[in-house]
This record gives sequence, C-alpha cells and structure tokens, in this order.
Amino acid sequence: MTTLSLATILAEAARLHPEKVAIVDEAGGRISYRDLWAQTRSYAAGLSELGVGPGDTVAVMIPNVADFPRVYFAALAVGARIVPVSLLLNAEEVGYVLADSGANLLVTHSAMLQVGAAAAAATGTKLVNVGPLPADLPQFPPRLEEISAGRQPLRTYVSREAEDVAVILYTSGTTGKPKGALLTHLNLVMNAAVNVFDVHPLTGDDVVMGCLPLFHTFGQTVGMNATFRLGGTLVLLPRFTGEAAIELMIQQKVTIFHGVPTMYIGLLEAAAKAERLPQLKLCVSGGASLPVAVLEKFAATFGSTIWEGYGLSETSPTATTNQPSFGAKPGTVGHPIWGVEVEIARPEVPERIEFLPDGELGEIVIRGHNVFAGYLNRPEATAEALVDGWFRTGDLGIRDEQGFISIVDRTKDLIIRGGFNVYPREVEEVLARHPSIQQVAVIGVADATLGEEICAVVVLEDEGLTEQELIDWSKEHLGKHKYPRQIRFSESLPLGPSMKVLKRELRKQYS
Repeated sequence: MTTLSLATILAEAARLHPEKVAIVDEAGGRISYRDLWAQTRSYAAGLSELGVGPGDTVAVMIPNVADFPRVYFAALAVGARIVPVSLLLNAEEVGYVLADSGANLLVTHSAMLQVGAAAAAATGTKLVNVGPLPADLPQFPPRLEEISAGRQPLRTYVSREAEDVAVILYTSGTTGKPKGALLTHLNLVMNAAVNVFDVHPLTGDDVVMGCLPLFHTFGQTVGMNATFRLGGTLVLLPRFTGEAAIELMIQQKVTIFHGVPTMYIGLLEAAAKAERLPQLKLCVSGGASLPVAVLEKFAATFGSTIWEGYGLSETSPTATTNQPSFGAKPGTVGHPIWGVEVEIARPEVPERIEFLPDGELGEIVIRGHNVFAGYLNRPEATAEALVDGWFRTGDLGIRDEQGFISIVDRTKDLIIRGGFNVYPREVEEVLARHPSIQQVAVIGVADATLGEEICAVVVLEDEGLTEQELIDWSKEHLGKHKYPRQIRFSESLPLGPSMKVLKRELRKQYS
C-alpha cells in the first residue's frame, strides 16, 4: 500500500518555507505558510469535532479568500473527500450536488450562506459557516471558527492511499445532469508537481495571480495547489475584473497569470485605460479555446506570451500545453505534459481505441497519472469514458508532424450544414480578427432546408457594425459552407463556472 495525501502539499510547504508568504488576500493581508498550516490544522480539529473523518465527504462553497485553502486542506487533513461547489449555482442546483455526492457536511462562506442554507435544508445536510457574520440574517449556522477555537489543532494529516479519492469535481453538465468526476490524491499531487517542475521554469520567488475560481479545477490545481507545491505566493482576487486584476498585479508584483480567454479579453479592455501594466513573466490560458487574435493582441499590449494548454476536470486538469521544451505554436494547445500520453482516435468506434495517423481529425484520448478514477455512481458513463485504459474526451483534434495538438471542437458542437461539417472554432477564429468584434460564439440553429444553419452571436468592441456588413466580411474570409448566414448581437455571452461560453444557453435563446 502506497500512502499519499493531497494535504502533503501544504504541510510540506509549511515545513520547508515556514516564513514565506503563502497568501495575499484582496485587502493586502499576508499569511505565511506556517500560519496557514496552523490555521488549517485548527479547522481540521473543528471538523473532527463535527464528526468528519476518513472517507466522509465535505462540500465547500467559498469564494477566493483565505478560508478556501484553510477548509480545503483541513478536510483533506482529516481524511475526508472535498466537493468544491460552484458559486454560480442556485439552491436547487447546489442541493443536487449535495445529494448526488452524499455530502456529510457543507461549509459555506457568509457570502454564500443564503443559497447554501437553502440547499442544506432541502437535503438534510449538516451546515457550518466561515467568514464574517452576516448582519442581514437573523439566524446563522454554527461557525467553524468557534467550533475550532480552544481545541487542540490536529497534529498532522491523516494518511490515505494514493488511489483514494481526494476531490469530487462536478462537470458542467453540457448533456444531462452534472457528473461527479473522482480525482485521486495521486492525480492531483502529480498534476500540481508536473505543472511547476516540468512544464515551465518557475521558482519559489514567483507571485501567482489567483483570480480563477478556486472551486474550479484550473484555479484549484494549476493556481492554488501548484503554487503551494512550489512555495510561491498566491494573490487572491474574489471577483475578477480587468481593472481590479491589473491594479492588484502591479501592487503585489505578480509574475504569473493564469486565466481563461474571457479574462484575457477583460485585461485587454482594461489595459486601454490603464496608466501602468504589470510585468508578467508567464501567462497561461486554458478552460476554453483562445483566439489567436487575442493572443497576438495581448503579446503586443503586455509584452508577454500566452502559453495555451488543454485539460478537463477528468484530467486533473492539465493534459497538454505549449511549453518551452517544444516552443509555442499559436492556435495549438502544445504537447502532452510529463507522464501523460495523448493520441487521436477514431470517434466513430466508441467501444475500442483505434489510433489515427498524424494530420487526421479524430477524438482526443488521454492516459496517464492525471486521468480520473471514474464518475461517482455512474458505471455506464465511466465505461463509455474509460476505454482500453484511455479517457475519451469528446473533443475533436489533430496532431501535426511536430507533435502539436490542435483542438478543432467538441463533438457535440459540430454543425452539419447541408451535409457539410462546419467546426465552430474555425469560424470563431476568423470572426475574432474583425476589429469591431470583442467576443464571438458560433452555434448551429435548426433549418428546415439544410438541417442546420450557422449563427454567430457577437459582442461588439464598438457600435456601428451591421449584420449585413459582418456577413459580407465573413464571405470574404470563409468558405461558402462556413460563413454565418445569421448574426445576433448581444451585450455579453453567458459563461459557466469555468468561464467557458455556455453554447447550450445560446442554442436555447436563438433556436
């Protein structure tokens, strides 16, 4: 039996770098690794008092504040499994996650107390609170701070087996109900370590911007856990705006920025009005496809290359990324990370894995230390996803002769117009180059003659562009079967927990 706990990441950081600053909060408060681990062990004693122990499940609803890592690592320290809950969900949706995961306890921050309390009451889940007392609520649940006070902090973390489940991440539920992806201690420790020691040349002196939601796998593993594994400093921002991020990055001398494409677009908007810009050593993009036009504009504005990567909740998350060992190739998601294999397989043969030659379009399949253990209580979905030792991602891609992987699209987003396959990302890449377009999402809408028609939902940089003008421009830059015949202007695009555009919502609205 090999023992390993994800809690090791914080425990070892406190042992090796006790005086270093682990966290800077939005107000500028600084917490050392020694203090953060001591606070975590105190919270762990409180969780033990509440009856939480090895194998139990703790759900958390906490924004990007210091209480997130305290509670996260406290639950891991007592041997429990963590279920990070999206802060964008309503009470009914949170209730589904609590019931499906079998959560024994919900720990909610004061800012999320009303939603959390309603969900806990509906499912009979025990509830505790962290954070400042809400003044507008006549009743509030027990506070973890008070339960922990006066109790002997946990001496050290409970050991677990490497293949035990550490975190249950709920997928965004693009089809049907969200599924709980089971991530092991080995999955998450390895992914954090590989991100900081094998992908990019980082050091413990680096200061990392923590604006990605910590309830999401990207912010959790690549942001928080990888930073702690390195002994760096994580600067937390609970609510992202381009202006707030730039101000905080300058103030705290941030060197590394992790973000999704919508965040980079937000930074570019804010940069147009900013007097100063941060000096960034490394920028990483993931979570959704990054338009090459945004990458190029960011490099020209900030003087920093964005290294685009690819991953999923089921892969801990990082599977591939552009990295110095191979160089950067815009429009691709680079090469597999250390210890992970990525291949292109025939999508039309779901029951087995058949590899395709380089240059051919197929389904991206992954195997390695990062691949999840399966979906919670979903044996059929697990069997469909894990085939011959490989994880079928449902994403279509190509590998070129240099080994670079390109994401073409989700299999579910493919548009079939009059018998021709149209890949929305290809159309989006072209439209994103129009100077008047800030954001764009391309979807298929029902058409009586062609089956599906191409519709572009556009957020404009400035007013003035008409529907016909954009259609005419598209004709010049795209093939006859690819250019959008329908244009819909919108003030914004709907975003999910990971800041991805929710195309299913656009289809509902425009179909």
